[in-house]
Amino acid sequence: MKRIFEIDPWQVVTHQFKQEDKRLQESMTAIGNDYMGLRGNFEEGYSGDSLQGTYLAGVWFPDKTRVGWWKNGYPDYFGKSINAPSFIGLGIKINGEQLDLAKVKFSDFALALDMHQGLLTRSFVYEGPDVKVRFEFARFLHITLKEAALIKVKATVLSGKAKIEFTSTLDGTVVNEDSNYDERFWLPIEEDKVARSIQVKTKENDFGTPQFTVLLKESLRHDGQVVEGEVTSASAELAEKLTVALAEGESYELEKDVIVVTSRDVADADQKAKATDLMTQLQSKTFEENLADHTAAWKKRWDKSDVVISGDEAAQQGIRFNILQLFMTYYGEDKRLNVGPKGFTGEKYGGATYWDTEAYIVPMYLCVTRPEVTKALLQYRHDQLDGAYHNAKQQGLAGALFPMVTFTGVECHNEWEITFEEIHRNADIPFAIYQYTNYTGDESYVKDEGMDVLVGTARFWADRVHFSKWRNKYVMHGVTGPNEYENNVNNNWFTSTMARWLLKYTLERLPKATEAAQKRVNVTEEEKAKWQDIVDNIYLGEDKDLGIFLQQDDFLDKDIRPVSSIPAEERPINQHWSWDKILRSPFIKQADVLQGIYFLNDQYTMEQKEKNFDFYEPLTVHESSLSPCIHSILAAELGKKEKAVELYQRTARLDLDNYNNDTVDGLHITSMSGSWLAIVQGFAGMRYNNDELSFKPFIPDNWTEYSFKINYRDRLIEVKVDQTGSHLTLIAGENLTVKVNGQEFELEEGKTVNA
Repeated sequence: MKRIFEIDPWQVVTHQFKQEDKRLQESMTAIGNDYMGLRGNFEEGYSGDSLQGTYLAGVWFPDKTRVGWWKNGYPDYFGKSINAPSFIGLGIKINGEQLDLAKVKFSDFALALDMHQGLLTRSFVYEGPDVKVRFEFARFLHITLKEAALIKVKATVLSGKAKIEFTSTLDGTVVNEDSNYDERFWLPIEEDKVARSIQVKTKENDFGTPQFTVLLKESLRHDGQVVEGEVTSASAELAEKLTVALAEGESYELEKDVIVVTSRDVADADQKAKATDLMTQLQSKTFEENLADHTAAWKKRWDKSDVVISGDEAAQQGIRFNILQLFMTYYGEDKRLNVGPKGFTGEKYGGATYWDTEAYIVPMYLCVTRPEVTKALLQYRHDQLDGAYHNAKQQGLAGALFPMVTFTGVECHNEWEITFEEIHRNADIPFAIYQYTNYTGDESYVKDEGMDVLVGTARFWADRVHFSKWRNKYVMHGVTGPNEYENNVNNNWFTSTMARWLLKYTLERLPKATEAAQKRVNVTEEEKAKWQDIVDNIYLGEDKDLGIFLQQDDFLDKDIRPVSSIPAEERPINQHWSWDKILRSPFIKQADVLQGIYFLNDQYTMEQKEKNFDFYEPLTVHESSLSPCIHSILAAELGKKEKAVELYQRTARLDLDNYNNDTVDGLHITSMSGSWLAIVQGFAGMRYNNDELSFKPFIPDNWTEYSFKINYRDRLIEVKVDQTGSHLTLIAGENLTVKVNGQEFELEEGKTVNA
């Protein structure tokens, strides 16, 4: 655990700069607008240890998978969101000395990410031999003009005289830190000194995936007017130099406006004209006017989604930071996109789509965004069904297998134990169809397009199990559950349970499907009988003496001991132990059995939940960012308040406090919804089963109040919980009956119910 920012309810702010924490700072001050994003790199450049990172949504490259153990069915490539051409460069020299905080003397440093609107600001005083200059930077990525980035720097001479040279750059020579053999992904097309733009294209690949073209255009303004400097260019690079002389007490403010367009939206030949039009639109307003538009749009988002906590500013800061980063990554405005585990904050995980979206993002977004946003995520998977069928065929299996990692629907993960074995995703992803239908009451998707997904994955599961004559049961061998600290196991309870659920749900929904959907999927009576037989006879391991579901065969043969027995200096174990030692240990990376109990919560008794929680949670190291929130929600349901709060704190401040010592790689975007879920489904006990909305709230002892809003079936409901009880207000919509602690209450628009 390491905290480098101060506690503030609306800011991520520090007044210190430590070079050893530079990468950590860059991750935590990343910004985005769900079209593009960048790490918190310094505009003027930085020669110390740093991970420069700019990322464009949907722009990726199929990097070669280099392994010596190639097997049939192995993915041909590893897809990654490549580091995009950089546009933030604004180099500065003062009286001939390059401004570089790794080398120069400076004081009064401050850095802040304002969470109201994702505005990143920074200031410090440069202390030269005979001059002191205060520099103030500000930048944001426009959420109403997606292609626009705005950067501003103000220089004020505090003492002496300063000749300041600004050099604005566009750089298409960037590389990925994780590329194979220093491979470069970008090739130059054109540098246009008159238009002040560069155009680059991803290199050709051998896999038939698209090449992407990107055009960057920049323009400088002073006092709202365009200013022009000396322009130079090189291959895939452009620089514009502007020099000013300032006396003591004088200031100069320079704005850098940037437009970024890609071939995802604009044909190569049209990109210059489009960028020019967008620049004109951007520069029709001042920096402040653009920021006001941007902030107003953010206010609308916060009005629907903010969680307000009184009494614990660290908890407040944590959840707002997570909501901010989620919405900067994805807000559902482009149906071609999904949510990458690192978003726009780093290279790890390749930036592609994982099962995290359906398991963690969907439950939150159902409540805080328009239903169309979640439906777009469902449609994203339907649009990639051809790839899922391809994946299953590659494994010699029937039906559709959704990928662990993808941009197109085709698997592009490069670890065999994940690609081949972590197939629980093939039920977790369709589970989002159930969640959407159950929460919204809208059955249109599950009756039509959703049936294609359900039947395709059902056919996969029916082929993936096999019948054991010895057990007289269907079994599932060679799988990896959510607990990735166990590979190639037999009868993982979660995987088998979710496969059973998928088959059962598909059978239940088939008769209600549209005639067109039933005709498309063409499920035979023989198939239905086989699926029902699997549902009735699949093996699910259980130890009746302990009252627990067995994570997998032979789990109890392990040296069962709690995580507390691991020496502190050996945590996290994934950074200290060999893989062999981890695999043989009893320690669990993340919720596995408990993930299944969370998903299918209404199917288990409180006794079953408690016995499994009490057995498995002490074995869990929570070294996956996806783990703490599930445990917090279940702990809250079981009345284990201290444990629920402890694990909420971990999920809310996972990155802000660098719990797993890996935030330098980028933020854990897809787990950030966990802090919201831990409060709403955990502390407030929200459930929505069988057309019934219910709550069972409690409040942490050191909080005085918390509140949140949810959109539920065309209604906006505010829930407040304080030390006196719960208070529900129907802000808009028709009357609704809800349950609080088992008692029914009628909500009426504009009125508050106290429970």
